Amino acid sequence: MEKTRVCLTILVVVCIVCLLPSSSFAQRNQPSPAKPISLTYSVFLPPTHELSIVSGDWAKEIEKRTGGRVKITVYYGGTLTPADKCYDGVLQRISDIGHSCLAYTRGRFPLSEVIDLPLGYQNGVQASRVAYAFYKKFQPKEFEGVKIMYLHAHGPGILHTKVPVKTLEDMKGKKIRCTGLAAKVVKALGGTPVSMPMGETYDSLSRGIVDGSMAPIESLKSYKWGEVVKATTEDYGAAYTTAFFVAMNSDVWNSLPPDIQKIIEEINEEWVDRCGQAWDRGDKSGREFVKQLGNQIISLSPQEDARWAAAVRPLLDEYVASMQEKKLPGKEALEFCLAELKKQTGPTTNIRRSAR
Repeated sequence: MEKTRVCLTILVVVCIVCLLPSSSFAQRNQPSPAKPISLTYSVFLPPTHELSIVSGDWAKEIEKRTGGRVKITVYYGGTLTPADKCYDGVLQRISDIGHSCLAYTRGRFPLSEVIDLPLGYQNGVQASRVAYAFYKKFQPKEFEGVKIMYLHAHGPGILHTKVPVKTLEDMKGKKIRCTGLAAKVVKALGGTPVSMPMGETYDSLSRGIVDGSMAPIESLKSYKWGEVVKATTEDYGAAYTTAFFVAMNSDVWNSLPPDIQKIIEEINEEWVDRCGQAWDRGDKSGREFVKQLGNQIISLSPQEDARWAAAVRPLLDEYVASMQEKKLPGKEALEFCLAELKKQTGPTTNIRRSAR
């Protein structure tokens, strides 16, 4: 009997000893969760800007829909790469993704400059849809080295002045702050373009260095210009926009699993309108801001608006001629963008033009 108990005890001990390593081994060899793909995103706007919020939401949406497989860290305010270096920063992998403005490197994206022309834009959603549709149609080679997530564009760039401007004649000799292509718009309208960063404009307006500025109306609140101008002229016939890009380094994009690429592309399609809506919210807020200040908002008559549109028409023809010299399909790009405008708004005086 005693011998039997000893044997049973030994058997139990052996079983326990055998089971312990087995259990430990099993735990050690359970598959661990895959490490998420970490990406960096450089955004040139400050974190409080409407578009920065939308950019952050884009990054969060990717993390959500990929089940946490992709995590994007956003660096706002140009802290990772400044606005004019953002595109090169993506090419050089300083950041994996970048969000900035094509106009900061004007001449580098010649075919895409069609988006910024004074085509007669009327809102941010329309401008953003035209910008993205252009990219999808033409896939310009000037974007080699990056994978464009999407393009978007701000609401109509119009005139804001210290003294009301109601006709083209009123523009004569006016010193108007502008940047990039808007300088050509100002000159075509009879004004004197003064190149100046956004941040310097408030002081220049208040001191009378310039008589006005060309920009979307949201700038009157976001940069407080509404305090130092007295009137906004809704010259939609000559309204321009500025194209913005969200781009990912091509090698980074190609390294992503196909299912993740598909998810990101689906989100990109949605975010074109999200950005356009953000610009339109900003314009609405800017309009309300200046109304509260008692500023005058001048709506041009259809006849006067057509005069402004005719005044900037040579800029469209100049673009086509320039693209022909570069052997780029500028005529086709312009015709396409004008057709997209009509598709978005229906035929109006503002966009009743054709490319020669």
